[in-house]
Amino acid sequence: MSIKQNPHSNHQNAAVRATCGSPEHAIHRRLFLQGAMAAGAASVASFNGLFSIPALAEETKRQGKKCILLWLCGAPSQFEMWDPKPGTPTSGPFGAIPTSIPGVQVSQLMPRCATIMDKLAVIRSMSTEPNEHFQGIDVLTRGDKPRPPFIRPILGSVIAQQLGQIDSPVPQFVLLDPCPEGNEFKQFKAGNWAGWLGAEYGPVRAGGEFSIPDILKPESIAEADHEDREALRRFLSRKFENDQRSEAASGYNAAFERVKGLMSCAPLFDLDQLPEADRERYGRGAFAQHALQARHLIENGSTFVMVANGMPWDNHVFQHEMHQMLVPELDNVLYQLITDLEQRGMLEDTLVIAMGEFGRTPWLNDARGRDHYSKAWSMAMAGAGIRGGVVHGATDPMGFEVTENAVDNRRLFATIFKALGIDPREDYDLPDLPTFKRVEGDAEPIAEVLV
Repeated sequence: MSIKQNPHSNHQNAAVRATCGSPEHAIHRRLFLQGAMAAGAASVASFNGLFSIPALAEETKRQGKKCILLWLCGAPSQFEMWDPKPGTPTSGPFGAIPTSIPGVQVSQLMPRCATIMDKLAVIRSMSTEPNEHFQGIDVLTRGDKPRPPFIRPILGSVIAQQLGQIDSPVPQFVLLDPCPEGNEFKQFKAGNWAGWLGAEYGPVRAGGEFSIPDILKPESIAEADHEDREALRRFLSRKFENDQRSEAASGYNAAFERVKGLMSCAPLFDLDQLPEADRERYGRGAFAQHALQARHLIENGSTFVMVANGMPWDNHVFQHEMHQMLVPELDNVLYQLITDLEQRGMLEDTLVIAMGEFGRTPWLNDARGRDHYSKAWSMAMAGAGIRGGVVHGATDPMGFEVTENAVDNRRLFATIFKALGIDPREDYDLPDLPTFKRVEGDAEPIAEVLV
């Protein structure tokens, strides 16, 4: 069953040539830097009046879209969240409560989200193949199974490449994870995030103390000397990269540019600079604090922020006791994040996604835990391009099977891309590589959940 409500809810550079004749010395390092700055200023000036052109205005609007992915690593239970089955053997000890959508209930563990269901689109009919963590994480963050030897980029890399500003000092793809060590997610994180898109679209990763270490300029180096060194390094590195056509050099150059940018925006990663009242509202847990930091990063120029949380949702033991702690935190985080974005006028352009790699079994095992279950599970979205007040799909009375409007990983990614103004059917521009589409096969976006 599908339930809807509230559908409306050139500047020319001066050539300075040295007498030695070496092309490497053709540009004095300080004049090189000055010339680059002048060219940048002229480029900005050249945009005057262009935003009145309809096609450019539409592209600018598309470029303004952002995304926050709350990655519930380990896989949460749909029964204790979005698809409760009250009064059945699979329901567990928690009841169901009404929401702001008449006739729709969620778990009693989610009272705050119940009040903003008219802003959410919930998919209760997710049905995917991988039933183990590493494979599930790979498919649900990259959109499809691997096609060795090619590595498909993760969602954040695609969005950063399509919607981000690569020359921005603010990282366009940020991964916030309080637990960089341990478990299956570590194995995933050790892989190639950006795949064929290149290292410049990989994430900046922060965690633990919520800050980026070792990015302050030593006091012994004057600012002018620091800039001169960087200008010379950039010139020589680009020349080597172009002469040698080296992908490795390209990756190193991207890393240097990223570090330089991080030096200028390090305060964005310092939660102590955020209002204490905000930190209290979100909650003092690492996941909650990272969600607040994600809002702050999006507000200040990032395009995609992925908030992970170690792997606490993998509750093979004491399912109900664990979810009784985990779900209320997520409930509050989602409520605070969506409310904040709306009050700041950012929700219309910011897509919020909350999901894991699959769901949990309708039955309990001998340790009173729910095991992995990918046949029928739930996730939620809100914000940019998403119609609020929609519950898409359904499962049978006890949650064993999807009975209506099944959604796999391809349809989900087609929907996410469409919501952000990205063509899911477009080919990747991959010289000397086979053709890949952003979404393979004939998967169509879920029209019902799109504005």
